[in-house]
Amino acid sequence: MEGEYWQKCSTCKRGIAFGADYYVCSVSSCNGKRTGFQFCSMPCWERHLPIARHRDAAAVREVAPRKGSGSADSSIQRSSVGESSSPSLANPSSSGVRRMAVTPPSNPRPSKEIPQDILVVASKLKDYIRLRSEMNTSATVLPVLSDILRRLCDDAIERAREDGRKTVMDRDFE
Repeated sequence: MEGEYWQKCSTCKRGIAFGADYYVCSVSSCNGKRTGFQFCSMPCWERHLPIARHRDAAAVREVAPRKGSGSADSSIQRSSVGESSSPSLANPSSSGVRRMAVTPPSNPRPSKEIPQDILVVASKLKDYIRLRSEMNTSATVLPVLSDILRRLCDDAIERAREDGRKTVMDRDFE
């Protein structure tokens, strides 16, 4: 049975077949040379999360080598977990694979439920305009500016979601 699979799943210990999809954790402590965890399915990957206690992790889909390929020799088949010579396990970003979000993105709340509060500090905005131009600021500017900020934030949220992140960063506003 040893030559019939490429590696064993780190959670359930079932064999991962040659050429089959498998998953590795995006966190470096899980995909390093010594640990090198690989998982046969998303549920197996999810079972390691409470033990690993990651803050933010994603499963990266990989493809096991084919049986006849040079990287799938007998030493890889018999190696223990963590001794794999696959370069993508050591650094998943170097192989160009796209990270997968662990949980599907939450459905946005309907706009009726999101409060339409003013997002700008009125006194700070009025002071800025007065110091910059010696002009006054109408009260109707604040709701319009808040709507513009909401649209910018919605676009940034989508960019972060497309990148598989759960954190909106400054680069998402560019």
